[in-house]
Amino acid sequence: MLEDASTLVRPRDDGFAGAKLSGDVFGALINLSGRRRFTSQRVVLYAVLASMGHDGAAATARETLAQFRETHLTLVEGKGGLPGVFCAPLRDAYFGVLQGDRVIRDFIALAGSTLDAIVGEGRGAPALLDELVRSATTLLSVLNGLTLVYEEQSKRHAQLQKRQLQVMMGDIKTIAKQARMVAFNAQIVAARAGQAGKEFSVVASSMTLITGEIDDLVHAALNGALAS
Repeated sequence: MLEDASTLVRPRDDGFAGAKLSGDVFGALINLSGRRRFTSQRVVLYAVLASMGHDGAAATARETLAQFRETHLTLVEGKGGLPGVFCAPLRDAYFGVLQGDRVIRDFIALAGSTLDAIVGEGRGAPALLDELVRSATTLLSVLNGLTLVYEEQSKRHAQLQKRQLQVMMGDIKTIAKQARMVAFNAQIVAARAGQAGKEFSVVASSMTLITGEIDDLVHAALNGALAS
């Protein structure tokens, strides 16, 4: 039976802080969460086929159930570079109002018991299978809700990154402006120094050109961030 993952997750009270997140990571999380919807329905389908005596159906159902369980553990605990439950909305979805973790663990336990009963030809198999089929509707609703949370957090993370980039570029632009003023003042001082300030004037002119290039790069980066 699946462990109570709520005891394995360290709470994060600072949003995304501490989690290694990127567009690729969010893509993987959304993909895994969405895959659970398919695999859960596949478990039910092959459990029904196994109850009808189809060869290999029970083995396929068990294999799919193991994949479903592993995917859930990865999303809750983290594995292979994925962060597990990394923010308050996900904690609430898994362990709060939506009770996603409990619903998923109950489904896994019920599916395992149903397959055991079907393979062992136990009298309780029909009732367990009927319960498993009914539970699939509730489970699917929960899985859809969880996937929606991942999608929302992905959008929020992208917006945060965009704002951070804009702030950083703004800081660079301010520094470049200050450097340009220093270069301009240096050119004035070099001009007043006459021949003695000739070499210094060359350096100051180069600095002016560099700060201009920085301005162009910052402008291009900001336009790209606002357009994405």
